Amino acid sequence: MQLQPFKAFRYDPAVVGDTTACLAPPYDVINSTTQQQLYEKSKYNIVRITKGKKTASDNDKDNQYTRAAGYLNEWIKEGALKQDTTESIYAYIQDFELPDSGFSGVRLQRLSFIASARLEEFGEIVKPHEQILNGPMVDRLNLKKATEAEFGLVFMLYEDEEKIVDKIISRTADRQPLTDFTDEQNVRHRLFDITDREDIEKIAQMMSDKSCIIADGHHRYTTGLNHSRQNSNPATKYQMLAFSNIRQEGLIVLATHRLVGNLENFSFEKLITELENNFEVTELPFDNIQAKADAKQKMLTIMKNEHDKDNNVFGIYGADNAFYIAVLKNKHATEHVAPEMSRAWQTLDVSILHKLILEPLLGIDEQAIARGGNLQYVKGMSNAIDESIAEVDAGRQQVAFFMNTIKMQQLKDVTNAGERMPQKSTFFYPKVYSGLTIQKF
Repeated sequence: MQLQPFKAFRYDPAVVGDTTACLAPPYDVINSTTQQQLYEKSKYNIVRITKGKKTASDNDKDNQYTRAAGYLNEWIKEGALKQDTTESIYAYIQDFELPDSGFSGVRLQRLSFIASARLEEFGEIVKPHEQILNGPMVDRLNLKKATEAEFGLVFMLYEDEEKIVDKIISRTADRQPLTDFTDEQNVRHRLFDITDREDIEKIAQMMSDKSCIIADGHHRYTTGLNHSRQNSNPATKYQMLAFSNIRQEGLIVLATHRLVGNLENFSFEKLITELENNFEVTELPFDNIQAKADAKQKMLTIMKNEHDKDNNVFGIYGADNAFYIAVLKNKHATEHVAPEMSRAWQTLDVSILHKLILEPLLGIDEQAIARGGNLQYVKGMSNAIDESIAEVDAGRQQVAFFMNTIKMQQLKDVTNAGERMPQKSTFFYPKVYSGLTIQKF
């Protein structure tokens, strides 16, 4: 993949004060509550651009996209955003811990670097791994056209057994960081500039024959492609991307669980009965609060053990005083419902969930998913299981499906086959923040 250094626009503390109050998570994980909190942190917070508030009086000339462009131009004029004077590749280090997980108590570190990379059509060089929706595509393209800039990072994976860039980043980390802050999840983010010409050339040379998998930011990358096709400015052929070596221990993927709701004439008892056609179903009943906690933990333990044995398994909860384990009986069961897909795709837990459960048993097909209303995705953080159970207990959702994580080899196998997993198959943690570096075309 072709990449080059660039001069990023970054927040100037002499103007904005605490620069960390100006940064934000990616737009797609920001809800209305978080949006308001970020607005209140600083009048320069990047959320005003990446996910600005809408108003009832919005029109073609005054809307969240025109306001975003106004903020960008105003902040540059004020000096709140200042462009670096030296072309750099930026080292991005995240130190974190996964609470209440198999990594509990262990501090992990993920090394990434940010560079301006040539946008490539999907194929051998750039491989997407998840399906995308049209709504976010339109939103991101409108923002890019209005601002002619890039604020968030697409998170890319490459493979380098020699860890050439990782070594450069580790050496760079001995210096004073450009940015150093800890977010609400206790993730420490540090940004450094790599300006040494020899180091930059080593990074560019190492990446020149690499292919990459899009780990996070499919909509942003696809928007970049669409924007570059519609724009004669040669600068739009490049976009700042974050790259991380797939060979490092700090590259963590968490599960994304599914909550199902708003189904007419839904019967949980009928669902469990019908599951027995393709799955070995085990019931874990409980009759009090402590027994419920024990049954939940037993479900999670069995799920992990089955996952370690490469079996396809789901945890299920429907507020009937029991948890359930469903283990696929026949690993070839998806061949007749998705014959056009590779074996790598057919054997994914998430593919089996969609093709053998959600579509045939609950009527939630791709069109229903696109319309929305039946599926809610819950990212697999420490409180995800309990929050999902509470949603079902409260009657706001009808059934919860608990998932294991995608294995890195599965990710590689599916993308090497030129295929994409169903939407929200992976959750790479931690998220890469927006506003650390800004690229203006």
